[in-house]
Amino acid sequence: MTVSRDRRGRILIITIEREDKRNAINAEVTAGLDAALNELEDSPDLWCGILTGGRRFFSAGADLAAGPGEPTPRGGIAGLIQRERVKPLIAAVEGFALGGGMELALCCDLIVAASDARFGLPEVKRGLMPDFGGAFRAVRSLPVNVAREMLLTGDDLPAERAERLGFVNRLAAPGAALEGALQLAGRVCANAPLATRAALATSAQAARGDEAALWRYSDTRHRELLGSEDVREGIAAFFAKRSPDWQGR
Repeated sequence: MTVSRDRRGRILIITIEREDKRNAINAEVTAGLDAALNELEDSPDLWCGILTGGRRFFSAGADLAAGPGEPTPRGGIAGLIQRERVKPLIAAVEGFALGGGMELALCCDLIVAASDARFGLPEVKRGLMPDFGGAFRAVRSLPVNVAREMLLTGDDLPAERAERLGFVNRLAAPGAALEGALQLAGRVCANAPLATRAALATSAQAARGDEAALWRYSDTRHRELLGSEDVREGIAAFFAKRSPDWQGR
């Protein structure tokens, strides 16, 4: 089992448990996330969800060797990225949320992060671009130039700066992100569920609108990169633990 579920009253804690691979998203993780999020949406007794990767890290993103598996009917990529959700979802981030891991966090409605956590979109270091929506969602959740710097340099964003910029809602002591997320989820669940869902849906519509054209453009650019010599070099260099030799073709 690579994704576990734990009910705490009206809250569902969803934990990625693939520690040996830094919680990289493969087909099994995708299936587990999809099943857990289906339970959250379908169970009338659940009012809020928390997504976490445990006490060491959130997720290193897509598994470069195995891939993330096929998109699911309800959730799309990784079972979450293109999901139409009704109930609030909170990310509890320890360690790092990189690449697809940050893109999972971007799908959540609120973020609680350990003070030493970090976020990043390092795909350009492999000859790629974020293809789980991060290339356009990051500029909505962060100041545009900060998002561009992350996209163009691949450098990480520390959680303390992310909180100052409004990306992270609450900071927690290292190891206490889940506890902080549970407290925040408790605050959400103290309110009328239909009202919170209506407010969430309205805010999501304002923030995201119709992403269909953005997905088409992003997918086209990503397919172009997948056919390049640079992406083959970038991935080979990653597994060989060496610096890539870019050719620009």
